[in-house]
Amino acid sequence: MRSYQKHTGDMEKRVRNLRKEKGFTLLEVIFAMAILTFGLLAVASMQIGAIQGNSVAYRVTEAVSLAQDRMEGLLTLQYTDPLLNAGTNLPDPSPPAPTGYVIDYDVDDTTLTNGKIIAVRVVRQFKGITKPPITLICVKPELPVL
Repeated sequence: MRSYQKHTGDMEKRVRNLRKEKGFTLLEVIFAMAILTFGLLAVASMQIGAIQGNSVAYRVTEAVSLAQDRMEGLLTLQYTDPLLNAGTNLPDPSPPAPTGYVIDYDVDDTTLTNGKIIAVRVVRQFKGITKPPITLICVKPELPVL
């Protein structure tokens, strides 16, 4: 057998093998696209959940920051200041809270610690729903005057 005949015989085998390979069927393409679509929808729903979680975390962080600010303002007052007289649900003496937040505080005289227990409460309201309050509690000691 001559070399060119052998070469053409090999090519004919290759052509026959290529004709047997038909590529992807329409059904395989539809299944692949369905799986891809399902995966993309799952990722999109996770993204929506992450955005909502970040929004809630932002509002909670803002409420905690407001409570800390009010607590620091109350702790800087003199022990005998009228704003620190015992009482519950006292109105916030500072400038008004941002929209969606209500701030109040309680003061309780205690002889056990020889001080006043101050509780600052921030209530969040979002889309007409009142969320659980954020409460910070601190003790203001009665320090002797030197």
